Amino acid sequence: MVQILLLCAMLFQAAPQTALKPVIDNDRVTVWDVNAPTPAQPLDAVVVSFSGNAVFLPKGATPKIDGRSMIVDLKDHPVAPIPNTSGYPLAFPRPGSTKILENERVIVWDYTWTLDVATPMHFHDKDALVVYLGDADMRSTTPDGKATVTPQTSGMVKFNLRDRTHTETLIRGSQHAIITELK
Repeated sequence: MVQILLLCAMLFQAAPQTALKPVIDNDRVTVWDVNAPTPAQPLDAVVVSFSGNAVFLPKGATPKIDGRSMIVDLKDHPVAPIPNTSGYPLAFPRPGSTKILENERVIVWDYTWTLDVATPMHFHDKDALVVYLGDADMRSTTPDGKATVTPQTSGMVKFNLRDRTHTETLIRGSQHAIITELK
């Protein structure tokens, strides 16, 4: 019996590990949830750590992973920003936001919402990837007054298409996010 258990343990350890599945995979990005060293990236990438940092990695660079992180592989499918004819300001910069980095591929923002305080009504001219670092409920309201409440949890990642106008209000919990706008 012990020999069978040892054989099973050896076979399990020798079996190929299940390949990671991306959290998001579309024509703009592939997003990987990692917490251990990973090989060099085949594409330019942004690494967003759950400590709230973000770094840009050029194609072929090996990410330094220190704790749970999201690797955002940037595909070569640029989309021009949409002209803002909404009459509202762009989503970023906005009051309370901090630009972490900017280059020819991305602009990365650090933002923390305040409970019961709406952001200014704004227009998203770029696709954006949001990595949420808190647990909260957020209400999004369009200029015509239509409201949608979305629960968010720490580690949730969302890809938002450009051409949106709305305001956001944190209605429960606390929320901090790293937002990567794609150029």
